[in-house]
Amino acid sequence: MQALKNKTIHIVSFNVPFPADYGGAIDIFYKIKSFHKAGIEVILHCYQYGRNEAPSLLNYCKEVHYYKRKMSPSLLLNTKPFIVASRKSEDLVKRLTQDNHPILLEGIHCCALMENPALKGRKFLVRNHNIEHDYYKHLASVEKSSFKKWYFKTESKKLLKYEKKIFPIASEILGISKKDTDYLQENYHKGVHVSAFHQFEEPSFCDTTESFAFYHGNLSVSENNLGAIYLVKEVFSKTNYPLVIAGNSPSKELIELCQGNSNVTIKANINSKEIMELLQKAHMNVLPTFQNTGIKLKLLAALFAGKHCLVNSPMVKGTGLEKLCVVNDDANEFSKAVNEFSQKPFSKEQFHQREKLLSNFKNNKGAEICVGLLN
Repeated sequence: MQALKNKTIHIVSFNVPFPADYGGAIDIFYKIKSFHKAGIEVILHCYQYGRNEAPSLLNYCKEVHYYKRKMSPSLLLNTKPFIVASRKSEDLVKRLTQDNHPILLEGIHCCALMENPALKGRKFLVRNHNIEHDYYKHLASVEKSSFKKWYFKTESKKLLKYEKKIFPIASEILGISKKDTDYLQENYHKGVHVSAFHQFEEPSFCDTTESFAFYHGNLSVSENNLGAIYLVKEVFSKTNYPLVIAGNSPSKELIELCQGNSNVTIKANINSKEIMELLQKAHMNVLPTFQNTGIKLKLLAALFAGKHCLVNSPMVKGTGLEKLCVVNDDANEFSKAVNEFSQKPFSKEQFHQREKLLSNFKNNKGAEICVGLLN
């Protein structure tokens, strides 16, 4: 890794990134750990809502500061997106003006800082976790609540408008997938691909195998709930092969569907350790999604620590991981693939193929790119 000129960086996080138990938090937390390992001192600033302060972050950060996110309903009427307007703090601005270190903003959520005159001329890197206006547009399309549907549609329009205004100001934007990076380069003539940071140092091979397929995700998120429902209704209703679904806050519809299918088990609100044990033991991980944005941390987890990985196109398109997965977009073909791969052991040869390709997705690679951008 090249020598550092700037050995300190401010990271402004949209939430407290510990515990690292969902996509955005995982990327931020393991990025911080990787920076610490690379000799970069991190001054972390967290907008706080729904999560407690995390003293253990001081194991990897020089300083950690917390700011309450402003959740006033009146901000829904702001011209800025709600996820941006609700994240403002004069205390944060004052702290940032005390030095001239580079500033990494986690998501468009935190980008209002680039408009502040007190911070004019600073080096700003933006971590783009998603093409957010696409993400919110999709959330609107699958949402059943009238109010939430209105919110997601309105937020999507505001996010696109704000992105066009704010991204040109950034020194550089870190795209989380090749597809997202191509979008950034096409629209803003900037964008460096830095894949998601995660908890895996190396791919691992677990000899213990049990005969079941596994799906996991935060089931309170409509995208994940929809993926789980699709598996139960359209795929595993056509096979006797067992499916285990794990995640927080499953919907009533999903629970009832699982109860009506004898080969499907749902494990609600289990901890990260239990999820990882299931992921490693499963003969296959089944990961459909209907939103092709960013890169899914669950996909990287399945490839670094699991066995066969069956997905649909939106899960892998533009990630560079297509060759490591079995891809089917038709539910009948997906079901046939489940039956076919239930009879196939996951071989050491397949594992070694993964090792080669996943070398590009290791945290040290991402940290090295970021160090170059800090100089």
